[in-house]
Amino acid sequence: MKPRYLTAVLFLFLAVGTGLGVAFVRMLIVDLPSIRALKDFRHPAVTRIYTYDRQLLREIYAERRTPVPYPTFPAHLVNALIVTEDRQFWEHSGIDLKGILRAIARDIQAGAFVEGASTLTQQLAKTLFLTPEKSLSRKFKEMFLAFQLERRYTKKEILELYLNQVYLGSGVYGVSAAAERFFGKPVHALDLHECALLAGLPKAPSYYSPLVHPEAAIRRRNIVLTLMRNQKMISEAAYDTAVTIPYMPPDRTTVSEVQPAAYFTDYVLSTLKPSLGDTLLYKGGLSIQTSLDLNCQKVAEAAVLKGVSRLKQRMASADLETAGVQAALVSIEISSGRILALIGGLDYARSPYNRATQARRQPGSAFKTFVFAYAIEQGLSQMAPVLDAPVSFSIPGNSNDWQPQNYSRDYKGIITLRTALSLSKNIPAVRLIDRYTPEAIIAFSKKLGITARLKPTLSLALGTSEMTLIDLTQAYGVFPNGGQRLNLTSVISIRKPDQTQIMPIQASPPHSDASWAVTPATAAIVCDMLTAVVQEGTGRQAKRIRRPVGGKTGTTNDCRDALFVGFSPDIVTGVWVGNDDHSPLGKGETGARAALPIWIDYMAQVLESRPYRHFPIPDSVELITVNPKTGKPVPAHTPRTINVLFATEAAP
Repeated sequence: MKPRYLTAVLFLFLAVGTGLGVAFVRMLIVDLPSIRALKDFRHPAVTRIYTYDRQLLREIYAERRTPVPYPTFPAHLVNALIVTEDRQFWEHSGIDLKGILRAIARDIQAGAFVEGASTLTQQLAKTLFLTPEKSLSRKFKEMFLAFQLERRYTKKEILELYLNQVYLGSGVYGVSAAAERFFGKPVHALDLHECALLAGLPKAPSYYSPLVHPEAAIRRRNIVLTLMRNQKMISEAAYDTAVTIPYMPPDRTTVSEVQPAAYFTDYVLSTLKPSLGDTLLYKGGLSIQTSLDLNCQKVAEAAVLKGVSRLKQRMASADLETAGVQAALVSIEISSGRILALIGGLDYARSPYNRATQARRQPGSAFKTFVFAYAIEQGLSQMAPVLDAPVSFSIPGNSNDWQPQNYSRDYKGIITLRTALSLSKNIPAVRLIDRYTPEAIIAFSKKLGITARLKPTLSLALGTSEMTLIDLTQAYGVFPNGGQRLNLTSVISIRKPDQTQIMPIQASPPHSDASWAVTPATAAIVCDMLTAVVQEGTGRQAKRIRRPVGGKTGTTNDCRDALFVGFSPDIVTGVWVGNDDHSPLGKGETGARAALPIWIDYMAQVLESRPYRHFPIPDSVELITVNPKTGKPVPAHTPRTINVLFATEAAP
């Protein structure tokens, strides 16, 4: 072949080869992410939920991680990592050519990818940008990205990214979270043997996790310590001491596996997810200050356990099954709407179903309050007469009349509204709803805060429509709040890691038209009537609190649900007790017997730290001494009389 033709052929092969090489490189890098995006990179961080006074309740995360700056890392940790994972880290430009050649030789011998020879920078590139597949194309992409990282970032910046990003087993990412998880201390406080253990984890984090395989973790740690000694990073004496130290897992009190107020934090998350979304909530490193008062929560938990324990003893003595017994409690500060305590069940680990916010149960006689409150709002006096006597109602579409009965099976004849409510008489409540219509009571209940779908039947007066305990408790709060709906609040503030508030929590404007559910006069009169429940009726046990309190018992058919919802001038609290399968609690297990003792134990303790207060009395009502049976005014100091609130325009 003539020289000129040979030159042309060689040039052609060179051009084709160059073109193929360029095409291959372009094929590899065309879909690579931009390294520039790292300048705005933020590690998915742990979101923390706190009580009102900033005590930690719960941590939530997609990846358990707490990013920290490079100066936080102990020198022993950095040295241990480098001697174990990438000894040429400080010298190479992202790729260790000698390591690559050595790995290729071993892969050829094995006939498979058995050694990767990835530098720390390559490992970071793979973690941040690539999939974990083992292939030649991914390896080339990894090398290209590592080279780009080294061009744009300092070695310390690369190490900071790596140490905050690397997975270290047992669900934790980054050395800061690992230090807390495995040793119960911040990363800057780690000792030599602890640094060596962490540095040995990236090789096989799930296997070498000290919480899973402590013996394997110690063996791997000692290999790292040996490498450090051989490289003169630690002295012989330091090595001898470190290799003899056993692994001691942190106390549960240091790294708590138990979530306090778990039902409450679940409720908080359910209210925030629609507006914040899962990404920000679980990866944003937010600081969420909630309304919870941890002291109130602990008192509530103790009261519930005590009350349920006594109930189970009574049930056991009656040969009733006790395994399904549950209880719930909601407590709200009236002035602010803050949820102070919330219990959704007896054991969150066994059943996270929230019976305070999710379960819809019949409120029984606790619903009667709304029927009587509507009658007061329509102008009736609490001393107005109502007939407590047998009655029957025709039901459209039903050939049989409905004949409601009192729980006590006795009848008082003509009594006052006040007496009918305090003694929880069914017949007067049904007569009132028949007079005003179920539809009117439903509309009124929604103004108070009931969100459940209520059935427009006469039996609604007896609490046959199901609703949540939190709705019922919030609605009761209207009366001690002067007629305004409570602006229920579970979250006080939400802040990003830089402390900027991302979602201002604002209360609805006070005294706006939308916030008024009833007039101040009605609110004061209903408070007076519910105080009579405690002083004269089914809630008499609560008199031992020796403060102004009011409330109402609730019991459903066959004692399947037992409730008490009541309040002081400061706090409204609802308690429910029942079986998840709706089976009866036992004969006589009414709201007064099964739920009220829990309410009393809780309220008596939490009110001790609050000043003594009376219910507010607006100018639109008058306090008049009357005969309790007739409602007629009598001179002051007359024996066997009561003081009763009347609307000024209707005062006798």
